[in-house]
Amino acid sequence: MSCYVPYVVSTKPDVTDAFQLARQWFLAGRRIDMQELAAELKVGRATLFRWVGNREQLLGEVIWSITERTFDRHNRAVGGSGGARIAEVVGTYVRTVNNDGPFRAFLRREPERALRLLTTKASLVQRRTIAAVESMLTEEIDRGALEPPLPVHDLAYLIVRIAESFIYTDIISGEEPDADKAREAVAALLR
Repeated sequence: MSCYVPYVVSTKPDVTDAFQLARQWFLAGRRIDMQELAAELKVGRATLFRWVGNREQLLGEVIWSITERTFDRHNRAVGGSGGARIAEVVGTYVRTVNNDGPFRAFLRREPERALRLLTTKASLVQRRTIAAVESMLTEEIDRGALEPPLPVHDLAYLIVRIAESFIYTDIISGEEPDADKAREAVAALLR
């Protein structure tokens, strides 16, 4: 999931610099602290908050930027069609997330915040992931490769919750995250 490229802050920083620097810190496994971020950007905290919102909003945007790129990469790379293809995309995505060092570090360091940011109805990451899965389902339906067992939005929501179950298993139940189980569960749902 991670793709670390050092970011150099411009001489007159702006919202893009704040986002890119926060993203760089996240990918390096560093905790995003708003006071430290403002200091490194050489701006006041009020300016930083005006640019990016609060810490949770910034973290959500940073995590979504990484999630979107990873999900899209897997969606383009996986062949096949129908439910089997969707199950493979989801399983591959879950495996990537489960093996991502900076993401796992964030989960270990801030488990309650991570679950709130990533798995609740207020989560922009979850909303956008559901929309991405909904789009993928619609493509398969339009090609005639999938007959959905539920309305598309409900199905996308359920698939995302299945993926979350096998990404956050260690936090929720103490078991090891398992991408193969996520793939198998989605495949069974879409048969």
